[in-house]
Amino acid sequence: MTRSSTPVLDKGAAPEPSGRRRIRSLEELGPHYKWIALSNTTLGMLIATINSSIVLIALPDIFKGIHLNPLEPDNTSYLLWMMMGFLVVTAVLVVSFGRLGDMFGRARMYNIGFLVFTISSVFLAATWFDGSKAAIWLIFWRVIQGVGGAFLMANSSAILTDAFPTHQRGLALGINGVAAIAGSFLGLLVGGVLAPIDWNLIFLVSVPFGVVGTVWAYMKLHDTGVRQKASMDWWGNLTFAVGLIAILVGITYGIQPYGSSNMGWTSPMVLSCLIGGLVVLAAFAVIETRVANPLFNLSLFRNHSFLYGNLANLMASIGRGGLQFILIIWLQGIWLPQHGYDYTRTPLWAGIYMVPMTIGFLLSAPVSGYLSDRVGTKWFTTSGLAITAVTFFALIVIPVDFNYWAFAVILLINGVGMGLFSSPNRAEVMNSLPANARGSGAGMMTTFQNAAMVLSIGLFFSLMIAGLSSDLPSAMHGGLVANGVSQADANSVANLPTVGILFAAFLGYNPIKELVGPHLSTLSQTNQDTLTGLKFFPHLISEPFSNGLSAAFTFAIVCCILGAIASMFTGRSGDKAEVEIAPEQRSDHRETVGEELASVGFGGVAGRDSEHAQARR
Repeated sequence: MTRSSTPVLDKGAAPEPSGRRRIRSLEELGPHYKWIALSNTTLGMLIATINSSIVLIALPDIFKGIHLNPLEPDNTSYLLWMMMGFLVVTAVLVVSFGRLGDMFGRARMYNIGFLVFTISSVFLAATWFDGSKAAIWLIFWRVIQGVGGAFLMANSSAILTDAFPTHQRGLALGINGVAAIAGSFLGLLVGGVLAPIDWNLIFLVSVPFGVVGTVWAYMKLHDTGVRQKASMDWWGNLTFAVGLIAILVGITYGIQPYGSSNMGWTSPMVLSCLIGGLVVLAAFAVIETRVANPLFNLSLFRNHSFLYGNLANLMASIGRGGLQFILIIWLQGIWLPQHGYDYTRTPLWAGIYMVPMTIGFLLSAPVSGYLSDRVGTKWFTTSGLAITAVTFFALIVIPVDFNYWAFAVILLINGVGMGLFSSPNRAEVMNSLPANARGSGAGMMTTFQNAAMVLSIGLFFSLMIAGLSSDLPSAMHGGLVANGVSQADANSVANLPTVGILFAAFLGYNPIKELVGPHLSTLSQTNQDTLTGLKFFPHLISEPFSNGLSAAFTFAIVCCILGAIASMFTGRSGDKAEVEIAPEQRSDHRETVGEELASVGFGGVAGRDSEHAQARR
């Protein structure tokens, strides 16, 4: 019997009382347990990632509901933190929470996450303030919700890796990964449907699932892996949190205008955050080499599968992290209005028209995870990122006013490519970890992914703004003057920060109505109708937007190619960390998932004795 399937207690520690706190063997829990773990962690990842994106589509209704204009300069920070606060918090905390899972029990930490997530959802739905107070309240509880999400994300992969045999981990992690990615797209649809009814519903909808998940996790999930008793690396936690928060805050405010500049990358505050954050992270790296129980076990990077698997995941996350935002702006600001959709309806339809990407991911991720368990991960991950790079090139080539079916096929193939990469990559990284480092290792992987998403959003927005800024002011000025706006007023509007135009399109507002504002009343009704119609702004922005798209997607192509190259160095023979493999896992006969589910479902009916059922597990 192996260590991963045997109750393990810390040396020198008093025996734990019987009950939930005792580490249990997989044989004791029975053949059903791993499917219980998979279904519960999949629910946790699904609601966590739905809530990471549900706000994106619902932002117009949220700000209207709390009577706050997010496009006013004083309110832009509320908009940014409403969008990115959840990602920043999860990126900072997942490693620490994964380490806590290694030390005190992954199921226990996961249960805490479900509870925190559910409580925060209740308070988000119960907002009763207006204006800036309401925005601060929402941001605060979104941060707390991110804390719960970090507990869930940090420990779900480790729970599954403990529960599943090696030859089925790819499938299990693939299904869990499907929930994570699919949730980010389902959030767009759910937010688009519920927010127009009542924006509070986008948070309230998570409460019943959170309650069920919390109770279910508490009753059914148990610690089965190695628990490592150790002291907390407080200096490592502190320097890591401070350094990463500083960098992510710098990236967030780098998108905002500064002085006469369209972006804030030259702001002293942004530069201080970025440079100071890097210095603190350098100090963190030094600390981690000198403490007995480091937060980041840097020795794990000696393993090629862990090193290059994380590097590939980092590059993939940077390459696709900002894609969702760019596609939303493309659809809401240009394509949907050009095709007759009123701006108030564009958020929902943007989510609907992006569904092919989700379908592609849902089709390929479980299959690639299943097959990679049998033939290896390298060619799935490499080909997946190569395919994704090709789709980014296709998005550059198609016109801004595209034929939808061509666009849908590109999104479908993009989803297939990312599905081919995601599940095998996650399985490769998790299988490379020793049993006592699965929580912290999963946290490290999630940190790289979530931090890369924030970095990607900042970079994509910056590249888009840079591309738009070169041509949009002159195009805006000429279009406004041609429709009766005075030279002075047109010049004033044309020189407004480009990020305001992007945010207006992103939020589903009529950009010209928001930007020109009171100047419209001085124009004839014909000119007013032309400027605020569904054709003027999309036509005006199409060519400058195309330049921004080319810059952003070229950057994404480079990232995907670098990730594909990194993937080729994973899975080198003799390089993996020792991972305990039970005798039944080394057997020549590997039962298919269908056979196993059948044996689990009908074992009692068929009258198999317990010994035979355990051997079949």
